Formats: sequence, C-alpha cells, structure tokens
Amino acid sequence: MEPAQVRLTIPDSLDLTRLMGPADSLLRRIEASTDASITVRGNQVGITGEAAEANRIVAVFSRLIQLVSRGDAPSVADVDLLLQQSRAGLAPEAQLPDEILLTYRGRALRPKTAGQRRYVEAVRSNTLTFALGPAGTGKTYLAMAMAVAALKRHEVGRIVLCRPVVEAGESLGYLPGTLQEKLDPYVRPLYDALFDMTDMEKGNALIEQGIIEIAPLAYMRGRTLNDAFVILDEAQNTTPEQMKMFLTRLGFRSRFVVTGDSSQRDLNGPSGLITARRALEGTEDIAFVELGKADIVRHPLVARIVEAYERAEQTDGRPRP
Repeated sequence: MEPAQVRLTIPDSLDLTRLMGPADSLLRRIEASTDASITVRGNQVGITGEAAEANRIVAVFSRLIQLVSRGDAPSVADVDLLLQQSRAGLAPEAQLPDEILLTYRGRALRPKTAGQRRYVEAVRSNTLTFALGPAGTGKTYLAMAMAVAALKRHEVGRIVLCRPVVEAGESLGYLPGTLQEKLDPYVRPLYDALFDMTDMEKGNALIEQGIIEIAPLAYMRGRTLNDAFVILDEAQNTTPEQMKMFLTRLGFRSRFVVTGDSSQRDLNGPSGLITARRALEGTEDIAFVELGKADIVRHPLVARIVEAYERAEQTDGRPRP
C-alpha cells in the first residue's frame, strides 16, 4: 500500500518558535511518537506514512496551531496530552473552549478535554456541582480556577476552600505548632493550586484579609456561606453525616463544588460522596460530572497507572470502594 502524503500550511502570522518549541522540542516530541516521516520547510509541514497515522499527526499539528493562534505557548506536556488523546481516538474539538482565567504569569487556563469542558459548563450552570474521577483529571485545579475567576469578576465576595482532615492511610501523630501550622499539610494541594493562579504575595494577602479562607470540614458546622464560591476537596473522605452538614451550609449568591475520587478513600464505613450521589442525582440545579482516564492531564504514565489498578481490581474480583 502506497504511503499517504499530507501537507499542512502554517499561517504566515504564526510564531514558528512557539509552534515547534524551543530548539524544535515539540516537533521532536511528535516525531518520536510516530513512524510517519515529518518534514518542515518554511511554513509547510509534510507528513508521509500510513493514512490513519498521517491524519492523526495532522490533527495534533492542527490543535497546536489553534493554541498558538490564541496566544498560548504549548509545552511538551501539552503535546504529550494531544498525542495521548489522538492515540485513544479522541479527535480534538473544532473550536477550543474559552479560557477560564488568565494567571498572573499570563497563561490561559482552559479545559483540555471533553470531560473537563462538561465539568466547567456544569459549574457555570448549576449552584452545586459534584466532580468525580481519578487523580490527575483536574477536579480541584479547575474548581480553583473557576473560583478565582468568579472572585475577579465580583460574582462572589469570597472563596472558601474546605477539606476533611484525614491522613492517607497512616498516622502522623502529634503535630507541633499553631492550629494553622497543623492544618497546612492537609490543605497544601489547595495552596499549590491557588498560588499557581495568583502570585504568592497576593494570595497570602487575600488569605490574611479573609477573602480566601482555607478551613477543615469540621469547622463548617453552624455556618451559612453567603456570597461565596465554596470548594470541598477530597470528598470521598467524608461520612454521610459530614456531607449533609456541609451541603446545608449553602447560602444565597453562593456556588458549591464538591470533588472526590471514590477509589482513594482513607476512611472505613459509608462514603458521604456516594451517599450524596444516590440521594441527589436528578435534583434540579445539582450536577454530577464523571471524569475518566481520558481526562487525565498529568504525566501520561498516570493514566496507565490508573488503568493498571482498575484491571487488577477486576481480576481480583474486588469491588471498588
């Protein structure tokens, strides 16, 4: 069978350095992932190989051109994700979704997969959104981006970030220091996401002013959260009673997002996350978004790790938590 030859024209206005990467690092990454031959001459990209493979590489270049046209500077991680999606048969959407937030470094944050786009749209359309899925699908990160964007647009007056204080399968024992110092290890992932979007100085100033509050779930009882964007992270580690207590904190002009991964539960007994889904699914103004392996945007190995554990659980015949 004759190899297919496909030619792609790069718009003259495009920055080739951004498209191909520093020292052609992005081009080299794509070349290493395929048996097809890729040649670049001026603004022409030629791809020669099996028809299906050539079309797959064209789709990857087309998405990169879209990203650069919107002012982004794609990274090696972005290329890895595009290659991973193309291998899984997930064709890129015709139009890139709108950005959620522009970070203080000038980087546009937007959903990268179809599942993440459904998630963002659900948060925009519903007062209460549950995001369920494995590690690396952007559940917490996208929720934080939506919260910071809502605060910047003055849609809410504050952000409340909440986590159950549960150790991951081991006891750390007594922790010295103030209450905030004791809580810091548990809420560090929330700080990491926040400081990736706002510089550390501004983020700390917002925390000191009480505009951004990071608190353990146990401190939610008795409160009513008005005019706030509230995120409950690691919700698989809540009890049904804790989940009901948290959800009934909802006040006027507020938006709640609950994230969790039922396969990484650190408590025995019924899960508040699973109980809430059984009780609330189908209720108006409440959305449940299921993210999967195709939505993992961390290192490509993370998706393979999740898949391997799922296969092992099926082989062992043990139900997932």
